[in-house]
Amino acid sequence: MRITRIVERAVPLQTRLSNARSDFSQMTTTVVAVVSDVIHEGRPLVGYAFNSFGRYACGEQIRERIAPRILAADPDSLLDEAGENFDPAAIMACGQHRERRGGYAERAIPMGTVDVAVWDLVAKVAQQPLHRLLAERYSGGAVRERVPTYVGGGWYFPGQTADDLRAEMARHREAGYTMVKMKVGGLPVAQDCRRIEAILSVMGEGRNLAVDASCSFGHEAAHAYARAISPYGLRWFEEPCDSLEYGTYAALAQAYEGPLATGENMACALELDHFLTYGGFRPDRDIIQIDPPLAFGITEYLKVVAVAEAHGFTRQSLYPHGGNMMCLHLAGGLGLGACESYPDTFGLFSGFSDEVRIADGQASLPETPGIGFERQPALYEVMRDLAA
Repeated sequence: MRITRIVERAVPLQTRLSNARSDFSQMTTTVVAVVSDVIHEGRPLVGYAFNSFGRYACGEQIRERIAPRILAADPDSLLDEAGENFDPAAIMACGQHRERRGGYAERAIPMGTVDVAVWDLVAKVAQQPLHRLLAERYSGGAVRERVPTYVGGGWYFPGQTADDLRAEMARHREAGYTMVKMKVGGLPVAQDCRRIEAILSVMGEGRNLAVDASCSFGHEAAHAYARAISPYGLRWFEEPCDSLEYGTYAALAQAYEGPLATGENMACALELDHFLTYGGFRPDRDIIQIDPPLAFGITEYLKVVAVAEAHGFTRQSLYPHGGNMMCLHLAGGLGLGACESYPDTFGLFSGFSDEVRIADGQASLPETPGIGFERQPALYEVMRDLAA
């Protein structure tokens, strides 16, 4: 049993949407295939992944460093103790051999993307959907059937009107979603408040809406914005500033009663540990949003869970960023709080597989072995051609 090839390709996201800081018109992502010599139904099993949204393609580190190390290793050193499956932790260690400590962000995304593909492969070898394999290994076998989900929507785009926002929210409600997250910080606060009110006219109570400022504020602006949105009683206020600005977060946690959220820009569990030590986050309400393929993958996310719990947070406080199948399985298998969804935002990367059903704000969990990209036809066509 061995890994025979690791291949990658940069693919454009093809969207004109914007958040408060940047547009996504030139954004790319890396698709990865980890090919094995394990034959099932006459074909080699392949693990797939892509590096989520909002970060550019990362193929160079995979081609030049990570893949050659893994392919050159003794195949037996990459297997579990029984020799019956691949060991993601051993493959992670091999992929980072000779890397210096620190500077984690430089390799967190390429290594994380490969790691997620390895977990897809591991679940396929076990002939289980990934969420069930994770539940058996790390959640005492507690297998969920559904996971709370919300739409990452309410983006900025040229010429957008309040009626456009209301129409978008009506589509999400029609599709079975009961909560949405919108972008803020790209307009003066009074205009963003009018956008909030337009969305709430469709979504109802403030707890059905979260806002994401995409790290667009400094200390004073973050506090001013918090004061402006406080009357709405929103579900959370996400990324008012950079997650490294511990002092601003700590002060906001003192001044703003509503939940705060951050984490998608963190590269590893150690960063989260530092943030929770100094950033003032409150275990009874605040949300942690690490994005697995942007932060060393699922193997590292298991450490994220341990760090959060050591600081008094429960798994219900963890909402993995990145509305895709990878995060849906993680939320289902580890008993996390919820999963984001991008139903119509990023072209062929949008949405969940055709097995997943949305109803009453919950997403059903798929039964296809692995992550199930094979049930996303447009995306799987790219992945299959990459591995061929």
